[in-house]
Amino acid sequence: MFKIVILGKPNVGKSSLFNRLLRKRDAVVSEREGTTRDIKRRILQIDTELEEVELIDTGGLDEVEDTLFQQVKEKALQTAREGDLILYMVDGRTIPDEEEVNNIRQLQRLGKSILLLVNKIDNDSLMEGVYNFYSLGVEEVFPISVVHNRGIGKVIERIKDFIPSNSNLELKIPTIGQRDYSQLEMEIPLEELVKGEEQPSQFPEIRVAIVGRVNVGKSSLLNRLVGSNRSIVSEKDGTTIDPVDETVFYKNYRIKFIDTAGLRRRSKIKDIEKYALYRTEKVLEESDVALLVVDAREGIVELDEKIGGLVEKSKTAVIIVANKWDKKGMEFQKFEREIKRRFNFLSYAPFLVVSAKTGRGIERIQKRILEVYQNYTKRIPTARLNEWIKEATTRHSLPSDIRGKEIKIYYATQFETKPPQIALIMNRPKLHFSYNRYLVRFLREKEDFTGVPIILIPRSRSQP
Repeated sequence: MFKIVILGKPNVGKSSLFNRLLRKRDAVVSEREGTTRDIKRRILQIDTELEEVELIDTGGLDEVEDTLFQQVKEKALQTAREGDLILYMVDGRTIPDEEEVNNIRQLQRLGKSILLLVNKIDNDSLMEGVYNFYSLGVEEVFPISVVHNRGIGKVIERIKDFIPSNSNLELKIPTIGQRDYSQLEMEIPLEELVKGEEQPSQFPEIRVAIVGRVNVGKSSLLNRLVGSNRSIVSEKDGTTIDPVDETVFYKNYRIKFIDTAGLRRRSKIKDIEKYALYRTEKVLEESDVALLVVDAREGIVELDEKIGGLVEKSKTAVIIVANKWDKKGMEFQKFEREIKRRFNFLSYAPFLVVSAKTGRGIERIQKRILEVYQNYTKRIPTARLNEWIKEATTRHSLPSDIRGKEIKIYYATQFETKPPQIALIMNRPKLHFSYNRYLVRFLREKEDFTGVPIILIPRSRSQP
């Protein structure tokens, strides 16, 4: 796939351009330098006659001694090597400095096509400053203003010249020994990943959100799961701001892992971290499975429970993962009891202990994800479901309503999956919470629903 990489120093408008080209607010934008740290990738089709492209937003190329931002720069330059076209952005209200010259020289040595975008040229009076940037030695210079959408159309038209047309595309099927997809570097053999004439892009996708409070090791866990340093890792709190995603292929599924920003108490949220909660909630709404990560060394704290509440609210499947399980003498059964006690509202969630640092237990996560996803998409035949409901109500009758009138369930039917949702057709569509809990528990005894919530919805016969 053709790749377009957006590069430049901090705060020149890279993420704003990323959002503009995508035509939606995807990347977090802030006046604060260093807002973007990880690499953000999205699929974009600029023209129906052209091949889809991968648009990549990167962190700022900044010469600072801070270890975190050194990692950001190294990751950005590493990403430039895989790109086909580089959009290098500068701030048109400044003049080129030695650092800018060095960045351009590094990129030119890669032999890539480069378009120089001089941003923040909001009006004609600022055009004179554009000529200063011809000294950088890039042949194609475009004055633009992302905020005011000036010059963006010309940039898009020029980008189109680089993208192959759909007529030139050939369907490539990976064969044994031919690794066309870097993400296939997993512990399972390629023979198991690619069967028949199916392509990995056609495999069902499972979206997995990695959530938890700050510094529990979510980014390290993502890197270990995908087998590469996809997400920047630092001891500094709040390193991840934007959700970071990466896809791996496993057992004929595409598993898209999404590393979300670490959450903290509302009173301690700092500046751009205010976006983290909103983005995490949005990622959970769009995900199939949540990996709720806790710190095995620190134990369960109140904030872990609150984040668990967000997961419960989203109705996704869930696996509780205790990371940093690399210290000798840690008692599994004791910790498991603590998990069950503190997360009693997620009693259906399986529990795993792992160490992203050593790799311990990582291989079990993928297997568990497939298991709970299959439960998440499970559909129970109506006849069997009604047998179970009849058995449950015979064993324990429904309580009468407040007027002493009998309540009946005429029949039940599952009308939705992700998660399993069951309509109970009743003479009086009300179900006491304790009886609801009893029915859910009864259904779990009959069928494996590990990792997923079961939603019971009372309805009258007249309701659609």
